[in-house]
Amino acid sequence: KMITFLLLLLLLLPLFLYIAAPQIRKILSRGVCTSTVQLPGKVAVVTGANTGIGKETAKELAQRGARVYLACRDVLKGELVAREIQTMTGNKQVLVRKLDLADTKSIRAFAKGFLAEEKHLHILINNAGVMMCPYTKTVDGFEMHMGVNHLGSGITAYSVHPGTVKSELVRHSPFMKWMWWLFSFFIKTPQQGAQTSLYCAITEGLEVLSGHHFSDCSVAWVSAQARNETIARRLWDVSCDLLGIPVD
Repeated sequence: KMITFLLLLLLLLPLFLYIAAPQIRKILSRGVCTSTVQLPGKVAVVTGANTGIGKETAKELAQRGARVYLACRDVLKGELVAREIQTMTGNKQVLVRKLDLADTKSIRAFAKGFLAEEKHLHILINNAGVMMCPYTKTVDGFEMHMGVNHLGSGITAYSVHPGTVKSELVRHSPFMKWMWWLFSFFIKTPQQGAQTSLYCAITEGLEVLSGHHFSDCSVAWVSAQARNETIARRLWDVSCDLLGIPVD
C-alpha cells in the first residue's frame, strides 16, 4: 500500500505543480512597475537589448514614446528586434548601434558615436551581462565575467535584481538550461523580469534612493560589505586603474 501511495503521489505531483504554477509565479513576480509616465522627447540606451529582459525593457520604453538605442554585440539580430518593436509599438525611433562590452575600443566607439548623434541621455539600462562562461578573456585581457559585467558596464545609479528569469543568460551551462526548463513554470518571463529596471528608470521621485539596490520594484537588503564605502572606493580606484582612467 505504501508503494502504491508513493507512486500515486509521484503521478499527481506534476499535475499539482502545473495547476499551482501560475499562482507560484505570481507570488515570485509580485513587483510590477505601475508608472504611467510617458517618454516623448526622452532618449534611452539599453544594452543587450536584442533578447530577454533587455528586449522587453526596450519595447516598454518605445511604447511610452522614447527614442531607444539598442546597444548590441550582434547588430543583425538587433535590427530584427528593432523592426519587431517598431511594428508592435508604432514607434519608428528604435535604433541599433554596435556595442561589445568585451572590448573597450567598441565601448569608446559607441560612446563617441552616441555623443555625435545626441545631446542628452535620459535613461541608461546596463542590462547586458554574461554568466557561467567557459574561462575566456576579453579583448583587453580581463576575465570575461569581470570584463563584461563590471568593467564593461561601468557604474550605475541603481543596481537591480530581476529575479530568476527565463532568458539566454544560462546559455553557457547545459545543467542550468536543464534546470530552467524543469522549473520553467515557476520562473519569471522576460517581461516580468524587466519590471524592476523599468521601475527604477521611469518612476518619479526615486532620486533620493540613488545608489540603492532594488528587487521586485522595492529597495532590497544588501550585505554590510556592499554598504562599506571604503571597499567601494577601493573597487572604484582599482577599476579605473585597470581601464586606464584617471581617478577623480
